Amino acid sequence: MNRETSPVTAEDTESIRRQLGRPPRGVHAIAHRCKCGKPDVVETVPRLADGTPFPTFYYATCPKLTGEISTLESSGLMAEMNAALESEPELAGAYHAAHDDYLAARAALQISVPEIEEISAGGMPNRVKCLHVLVAHSLAAGPGVNPLGDRALALLPDWWRPRVCG
Repeated sequence: MNRETSPVTAEDTESIRRQLGRPPRGVHAIAHRCKCGKPDVVETVPRLADGTPFPTFYYATCPKLTGEISTLESSGLMAEMNAALESEPELAGAYHAAHDDYLAARAALQISVPEIEEISAGGMPNRVKCLHVLVAHSLAAGPGVNPLGDRALALLPDWWRPRVCG
C-alpha cells in the first residue's frame, strides 16, 4: 500500500482552487501528486465545514485526470465492471475489501460522522457508480487495493502529458 499523504500547503490550495475553478472544501491532505508535482487527489474530511456529511474521502482534483476518467465512464466500462462483479466472486471479494480499506482510511481521521459510517463511495462494495472515486482510491492507496480502480487507471492515457499541469 502506498498511502503517503502530504500536508496541504498554501501553494497546493491555490493549485487545487485553479483545478476545480472554485475554493476547495474540506481538504485534509494531499493523497497523490501528479508526475508534475501538483496535487491530483486529495483526502477530504467526512464532514464539511457547513455540516454536510461528505463520504468521498478520495477526491480527484486534476481536470485533465477527471476529463480522462469521464471519457472512460462514457465508454460503457462501468456496465462491464458491474457485470464482472456479478460473475466473478473473487473480484467481488477484492472489491468489497477495497470498500473496507476506504472506510478504514477515512476512519483513521477519527472524525465521527454517523450518517456515512458504512458508506464509502463510487458504488462500493456492490456496484460501480463512479470511476472518479475508484481511480482516486487507486492512486492514493497504490496498486492492488482497489481492483476496479486499478483496471480503470490502467486504461487511462498519461493525463499529465503533453505539458506540465497548471
